[in-house]
Amino acid sequence: AADAPAGDAKSESVTQERSVWSKDDEHPTTRTTMVSLKLQKRLAAEVLKCGKRKVWLDPNEVNEISMANSRQNIRKLVKDGFVIKKPENIHSRSRARLAAAAKAKGRHTGYGKRRGTREARLPTSLLWMRRMRVLRRMLRKYRDAKKIDKHMYHELYLKVKGNVYKNKRVLMESIHKNKAEKLREKAIAEQFDSRRTKNKASRLRKLQRREERLAQGLNFEQKKK
Repeated sequence: AADAPAGDAKSESVTQERSVWSKDDEHPTTRTTMVSLKLQKRLAAEVLKCGKRKVWLDPNEVNEISMANSRQNIRKLVKDGFVIKKPENIHSRSRARLAAAAKAKGRHTGYGKRRGTREARLPTSLLWMRRMRVLRRMLRKYRDAKKIDKHMYHELYLKVKGNVYKNKRVLMESIHKNKAEKLREKAIAEQFDSRRTKNKASRLRKLQRREERLAQGLNFEQKKK
């Protein structure tokens, strides 16, 4: 390797051999020193936009790679295929998906698998917030759709806050019941008004008839005289 011409990069050896004499040996031993490609690996990592552990350098082209001391040279080596970005390691989620599907069915959730307290695993405050948001969203939807007026909305909003309704079904039933009650009260009030107007009209007619009779009686008496 030491006899190779200096101008020929291809013919340069990867390692340099040195003869080392040992006291016990009759023949010299050879010690090899590797070419450091630390700079090339760092530059390749910057060019390929990855970590140094993801850079692969072709071991058969170490001499040419060792001569590359700029990013432009590294890009050329990448184009030639001497420097490659290693593919991502595969981390399969198939077992995790199977375990999640089993848990969704209720497996592996017994007392022995639970680490936190019931309150820590699913806080009551979280359940309360979810219920409040669901019921208030429903009230807003009904108000925007003109199914309830603003007065009923306010009344039901305060009842929801006061823990009167445990779910949407109960709230919906209460809304229908309130609306039916209001309609019934309205119908009763209309009947009462109509009856009152009718009675008032009948009283007026009676008064008119009485006045007419009185007027006729007076006229008759005057004629007699």
